[in-house]
Amino acid sequence: MKILVIGGTGHVGSFLVPKLLSRGAEVYIGTRGRTPSKDENGARGAKFITVNAADDESLRSLKAEGFDVIIDFPGTAKRVWDVLSEDVGHIIACGSLWMFGRPAVLPTPEVKYERCFDDYYEKRFCDILQMQKQSGQGRAVFTAIMPPNICGPGKIPLDQYGGRDIELHKKMARGDKVYLPDGPSNLVSPCDAEDIAELFALAAYNRERAAGEIFNAGSEYGFTMDEFIRVYSEIYGVEIPVQKVTWEKYITEINPSKSAWWHFYSPMLPDISKAKRLLGYAPQHTPEAAMRRAVEWMRKENLL
Repeated sequence: MKILVIGGTGHVGSFLVPKLLSRGAEVYIGTRGRTPSKDENGARGAKFITVNAADDESLRSLKAEGFDVIIDFPGTAKRVWDVLSEDVGHIIACGSLWMFGRPAVLPTPEVKYERCFDDYYEKRFCDILQMQKQSGQGRAVFTAIMPPNICGPGKIPLDQYGGRDIELHKKMARGDKVYLPDGPSNLVSPCDAEDIAELFALAAYNRERAAGEIFNAGSEYGFTMDEFIRVYSEIYGVEIPVQKVTWEKYITEINPSKSAWWHFYSPMLPDISKAKRLLGYAPQHTPEAAMRRAVEWMRKENLL
């Protein structure tokens, strides 16, 4: 199987490429002309191809390559679909659980509840629905994978205020006080990038079952923000004191960035039963393990 991974050097992509190679795929990593490092060329065994997925002419240059599958991480899947859906067998897009809007039930199935607060995500989800509707009408079929909070080695994990700030992790590691809202109660479900990558691989190798489907990726369970901080306390080996403040004070004074405090307002606990049933998805890492693996990576990289 010949597979192109656009964004294959990114967080999830760096786990996906070896998984595809181990399954015997001929893997290409799409780049915008960047020269791959020696380690990337050697350790991965993948080939690199120059492509700008935001440019139609660049995408048209791939028509003769004969890819069976194209996996898109940067959010350019709609352009890939419009240009290459008659030349590729399967196009797989990466979305986000946030695209469903604030859910009404937990765990959250692959159902739209309300408009996403982020216009960019909202547009991308409309594109996903359009590609899902067109799946199988021509040569290509379409699949979308919707991860929650991506965690694990390779990227700074979610911090106490919903971002990925290394300085905030240093404060937790020192045992500095953390402010949390006194309501609404919320659930987060950090999922290891390796487990998310596995679902992409399963979709690529189960085209018939994945065709026209939207799948949630995620861990087996989630926990409250209080438990989230307690887990970091265990990982960092310090007591991290928590002080509760009103929701109004939290979003106006403590954490005014909506894209950050949304983690504490909109639950991120995906229902992964469809991925289990149709693709045999079985996450290998608990949320706690994903957080610990991320912190171990930060220490290894001398970020802490």
